Amino acid sequence: MVKAGRASIKRGKPSYFMSILGVTLVLLLMGIIGLITINGRKIITSLKESLEVQVFLKQNIKDTARERLQNYIATQPYVKEIKYTDKETAKKEWIKTGGEDFTEFIDNSLLPPSIDFKLKADFLDSARLVAIKEDISRFPIVDEVKYPTAVVQKMSSNLRMVSIYLLIAAILISAVVIILIDNTIRLAMFSNRFLIKTMQMVGATRWYIAKPLDMRAVINGAISGIIATAIVYVLVISLESFFEGFRALRDTQSLLLLGLILIVLGICITVFSTHRSVLKYLRMKLDELY
Repeated sequence: MVKAGRASIKRGKPSYFMSILGVTLVLLLMGIIGLITINGRKIITSLKESLEVQVFLKQNIKDTARERLQNYIATQPYVKEIKYTDKETAKKEWIKTGGEDFTEFIDNSLLPPSIDFKLKADFLDSARLVAIKEDISRFPIVDEVKYPTAVVQKMSSNLRMVSIYLLIAAILISAVVIILIDNTIRLAMFSNRFLIKTMQMVGATRWYIAKPLDMRAVINGAISGIIATAIVYVLVISLESFFEGFRALRDTQSLLLLGLILIVLGICITVFSTHRSVLKYLRMKLDELY
C-alpha cells in the first residue's frame, strides 16, 4: 500500500507540474484584477482629495482674525490639507495659469486673499459641502466660499458607478478564477484515477489514499500562490520604473494582503478540488473510469 501511495505521487509529477502552472496563471489573473482594484480605489480617493474649497476673505482684515478662522478650519475632521493664499500669491498663481498681469489697471479686490483647503475623500458629498459652506460663511471676515459644484456632483455620480463596476468585475472574475482552478485540478487528477482506484482495491482506506494527495495539493497551491504573488510584485516594480505616477499609488500593506489572499486561495481551492476528485474516483466503479 505504501509503495502504491508513493507510486501514485511519483507518476503524477507531470500532471502536478501542469497543475501548478495552470493554477499559477489563473491566480496571476486574479492578482492583476486585485491590483487594478487596489489602484482604482487609490485613484478614486486621489481624485476626490484633489478638489479644493476656497474661502475668500474680506479686504483689510486683521491677521489675528484670519489665523483664528484658519485654525478653526484646520481642526475640522473634513480637512486633509490647508493653506493661506495672500494677494501677491494669488496674483502669481493667476499669471502662472496663463492670465495677464492686469492688477495694475484694476482694483485688487478681484484677487482677494483666501484660505484654501482640500477635503478628505469621505466628505466629497454635495450635502456635506453645503453644510461646510454654511458653517464657514457665518464668520464675519468671510466674503465667499467657493467650490466647483458641477464637478462635485458629476464626480460623485461617476465615481460611484466606477466603484460598482469594479466590485461587480472583481466578483465575477473571482468566480471564474475558482471555476478555472477547480477544472485545472480535476484534469490533473484525471490522470491519477486508475492509481487511486488501485490503492482502494488493495485495501487502502479513503484517508490513507487522500492524505498524500491532499498534502501535495497544499504544497502545489502554496507554490502557485507564491509564484503568482512574485509575478504581481515584479509587475508593480516594472510599472513604477516606467511610469512615475504609479509609485505614488503603491500601498505595501494592500500588496502584502493581496499576496496572502492569493496563497491562501491557491491552497484552499487546490485542496478542495483534489479531495473532491479523489472521493469522486473512489465512489466510481472500475468500468466507469474508462
